[in-house]
Amino acid sequence: MLTADPAQSARRQGMFMALASAAAYGTNIVSAQIAGQAGLSGPLLVFYRVFIMLALVGLALLIWRSSLAVPRSERRALLLFGVMSALVGSAYLSSVAFLPVTVAAVVFFTYPVLIVLAEPFVTRIAFRPERLLAALVAFVGVALVVGPDFHGLDPRGLVLALLASLGAATQFFAGAALTRTPLTARLFWSHVLILPVTALILVVTGGFQSPAAFALAPLAAAVTIGGYLIGFLLQVSAMTRISPGAAGLAYCAEPVCAVLIAAVVLGERLGPLQYLGCALVVVTLVINVTLEHMRRPTAPA
Repeated sequence: MLTADPAQSARRQGMFMALASAAAYGTNIVSAQIAGQAGLSGPLLVFYRVFIMLALVGLALLIWRSSLAVPRSERRALLLFGVMSALVGSAYLSSVAFLPVTVAAVVFFTYPVLIVLAEPFVTRIAFRPERLLAALVAFVGVALVVGPDFHGLDPRGLVLALLASLGAATQFFAGAALTRTPLTARLFWSHVLILPVTALILVVTGGFQSPAAFALAPLAAAVTIGGYLIGFLLQVSAMTRISPGAAGLAYCAEPVCAVLIAAVVLGERLGPLQYLGCALVVVTLVINVTLEHMRRPTAPA
């Protein structure tokens, strides 16, 4: 009887988690739009979702008596992961104040390409031209799906969106290095770092409201917060199972999921170029899964 290769099994689990996480984040985008139309601001939702995540992780620590200890060798990576997670959310959120959301999204989703280019230098994984080609095709697909409007561009918005992209790329590498840190510790300490940043953004924007405000759009708020909780949990779990390049490419599914859900839930119509973009991303995801499956077991994750 053949025994399944543990490394290959872990990569398979990681790929599934990354794709499920991307779908959760995509759902999050649509519900956040609905909540925003009802009067719940983006910074308010971001603050509460981080606060709730921290509270739930704290409760889990009390119930299961999990350890918050972080191996000395991984403390720097955990600090970097938390700081970059905060940077991604704050910079991306701030960029849309100066740019159309579509442009910000296209600039932000350059991060899978950045990860693939940096992977041979940051890790011991050899450069794979087919992975870079897949990343470039995925980027074109995302651009077609989002359909950016390049009118009225503001340099401040472009810089913020690019910072978010760089932060996301760094976040994936830092997350992949936390192989010995318990999951609960990763979630807890990263959100201890993220919460003050989200609170500061909320103070600056002046949009703080009590939890009673969720009555304006209870279902949309619940889906937005739930999508983040599930998405982040799966993302952190996936990062230690698959390579940063494979993980980054998997998240190209996020805008596709968002557009398709918006078409079903909000009745938004898709054009031929958007369908073409969806097809390109799907092809890329299939290639990505195949490449990760073919990776040698001895290659470090």
